Amino acid sequence: MPRYRLDIEYDGTPYAGWQRQAGHPSVQQAIEQAVYRFSAEEVSLRGAGRTDAGVHAAGQVAHLDLTRDWPTDTVRDALNAHLRMARETVSVVSVSLVSEEFDARFSATARHYLYRILNRRASPALEKNRVWWVARKLSAEAMHQAAQALVGRHDFTTFRSVHCQAKSPVRTLDLLDVTQTGDIIEIRASARSFLHNQVRSMVGTLKRVGEGAWTAGDVRAALEARDRSACGAVAPPDGLYLMSVDYSPDS
Repeated sequence: MPRYRLDIEYDGTPYAGWQRQAGHPSVQQAIEQAVYRFSAEEVSLRGAGRTDAGVHAAGQVAHLDLTRDWPTDTVRDALNAHLRMARETVSVVSVSLVSEEFDARFSATARHYLYRILNRRASPALEKNRVWWVARKLSAEAMHQAAQALVGRHDFTTFRSVHCQAKSPVRTLDLLDVTQTGDIIEIRASARSFLHNQVRSMVGTLKRVGEGAWTAGDVRAALEARDRSACGAVAPPDGLYLMSVDYSPDS
């Protein structure tokens, strides 16, 4: 039974998230329905990251098994045709054959996220639902300096949703960089894995630093508190993107 890797992008605005949910539209369900319309097979799609409602992806990865050995271009084009007919905001960018040991979630060695803030007085028109609009002037430099307190291996209980199902709050954050170009502030985060709401929680806290309400020391104290109530307000999903997922060459 051939296993296919799908590289996917989507606008997460209309969806309740990646994961299939009864009574709510999801990215997973949209693709699974397209697979059924194309192949008449019911599949369970496994994704590399369970993005939340409203979160976007430029490089989500998923895998599925089909009984028939289809050409990869046929799978890609057929899925996209059915996704377009259903008016889904999902596109399968590429499809490749992988070994049966490949698992989109468990074979991943790193995940890379981007959070975008539009920092200007005027609200967005062209990028509505694509950025977090913050009218108050922020200091990207101060945010970046404070962010470095979060890099490394820590107990991230403060930056973890109360609904997080991970067994341990300990994670190793490899990168948390803040840069600004024009009115756009970009926050890039990389790690092998993230806790539920971790990126958005960190961004919300760094926003407080950017507006001058917190210092880098306050961020460090919040981390060390290991207390969810010590976190700044969670940033909205609009500005968050799953950019890419890394795998070892042998996978």
